[in-house]
Amino acid sequence: MGSNDHYPEEAPAHRASVAGFRISATAVTNREYAAFVRATGYKTVAERPLDPAEFPDAPPENLEAGSMVFTGTPGPVDLRHLSQWWAWMPGANWKRPFGRGSSIGQRADHPVVHVAYEDAEAYAEWVGARLPTEAEWEFAARGGIDGAPFTWGDSREPEGVSLANYWHGEFPWRANRGYGSTAPVGSFPPNGYGLFDMAGNVWEWTADWYSGFEDAHGCCAPANPTGGTREGSINAAEQFAVPRKVVKGGSFLCADSYCMRYRPAARRAQMVDTGMSHIGFRVATD
Repeated sequence: MGSNDHYPEEAPAHRASVAGFRISATAVTNREYAAFVRATGYKTVAERPLDPAEFPDAPPENLEAGSMVFTGTPGPVDLRHLSQWWAWMPGANWKRPFGRGSSIGQRADHPVVHVAYEDAEAYAEWVGARLPTEAEWEFAARGGIDGAPFTWGDSREPEGVSLANYWHGEFPWRANRGYGSTAPVGSFPPNGYGLFDMAGNVWEWTADWYSGFEDAHGCCAPANPTGGTREGSINAAEQFAVPRKVVKGGSFLCADSYCMRYRPAARRAQMVDTGMSHIGFRVATD
């Protein structure tokens, strides 16, 4: 697990072992999530208005139900300020991915997005599954190629060959044709285990609370590691003390110039109450 050659949160690279498990070949799609909602009447976090008592200083418009949506910039920008390409969009949720007036009518086979952690967990429970641990997810993403930087091997994507849905073009304003958004699951070649989109398309929730590897496991990971603790996952520097889970895999927004995280070792902390237009999930069973 991990890498000593890329981003600090991936280090140290270390051995880990997991018991046998099964994992879905693709991320959960809009079609599959819609079946869950029809059967249960479930409402996602993004569909529920915020409680003014919990956010006393927030302007009323920010208390509307909604989610974070990627909005490309009109030209090159300073990549240190991600607020330039992310916007809070009232009305955005899994069935209206770009806000009011949008729909998933032509996106049934795209991965469901705008799902917070509890939304993913609720679906998993409904289908008799669970979310994978970070170690399981990374093991699956590697596809039997131990230690390689990418799901397909040691080298970057060859010129003219499309292996994953990450940002091709000039980020965040000009994507090459066919990139810059989610793609239907299975649009790119599977890895060695027959799993699709373990690199790019959407980040995927895991069951692990976020922590540094040394914080969670010491120098050596135990069998079936499960990350840190709920309390330890909270970033005290943030305005709101929200616990965070590990997301894996990168997304269609990962650009080599900004975020080369469409790799098995890549990991990021995501607040459990926040869905975004580039975060989805897949499920696992024992």
